[in-house]
Order: sequence, then structure tokens, then C-alpha cells
Amino acid sequence: MAHAHHFTAVTVWTGAEQGPTHSYEGYSRQYLVQIEGKPDMIGSAAAPFRGDAALYNPEDLLLAALSACHMLSFLAIAARAGVPVSGYRDQASATMSFHDGKMRFVEAILRPSVTVHEGVDPATLEEFHHRANQECFIANSVNFPVLHYPVLRAH
Repeated sequence: MAHAHHFTAVTVWTGAEQGPTHSYEGYSRQYLVQIEGKPDMIGSAAAPFRGDAALYNPEDLLLAALSACHMLSFLAIAARAGVPVSGYRDQASATMSFHDGKMRFVEAILRPSVTVHEGVDPATLEEFHHRANQECFIANSVNFPVLHYPVLRAH
């Protein structure tokens, strides 16, 4: 049975403390995200959009959400199948470009490196990644391909 799940966040433009938006070049892009019961997160626009490169930006966060969602889906599938995973690291990347006249993400690539015990069939893990891609809530919510190129590490 399907259930609705609700999430809330408060986003505050803290850059206003440095002055109003008189020109595109002259205002701070810094913001604060608050989620009840969690540490505050300070972000900014990405550096190419006049933001602070030292802070998280929405593009970073979308890629991180895709990577984490795929990982959590994969681990759940493996656990349900009784396949012990002892390590997981993803080198994710994404590309933005103009498409249909708008700047947008056009693809994300996940490169998870998964550590399992010797004897686990690589085809089984590939199937787990395929299923994780199909089950990931975030990947199901975006309008661009989320590709995955996994690497198996046995110990």
C-alpha cells in the first residue's frame, strides 16, 4: 500500500545581510537551509553563477541526493537478498548544459565501487544496481538519465 511522505525545509537568504539586490553582479548568493532536528546547512550558488565555491550549491546537493539514494536502494536490495556488502564508494558526476533553450542537467553518472566477499556473482550485483536505479526515489523524480557504471571489489 502506498503512503505519502512529507518533508519540510526552511531556506533563508542570509546574503541579504550584505545588502539588497541592486544588480546581478552585486549581491550575495549565500543561504541557510534549516530542517527541524538537523544541523543547519550553509549554501550558495555554484561558482560559475557568482556563488561561493567553498559552500554547497543546489547542483552539488542534487548530485549527492542521486548518489546517496542509489546507494541506499542498492544496500537495501543486497540486504534483502542476503548478500553482505562491506564497502561502497561512489564517484558521481553530472553534466549541465543548454538543452531545449534552458540550462539544465542532461545526465548524471554514478560510478559505485562495491566491496563484497569472494564468490559473489558480478552479474547479481549488476542486477542490484539496475534495480536500485529503478527504485531510487530521487532518480525517479528527475527528467534526465542517471547512468551507473559499477565496479566490484571482492575481498
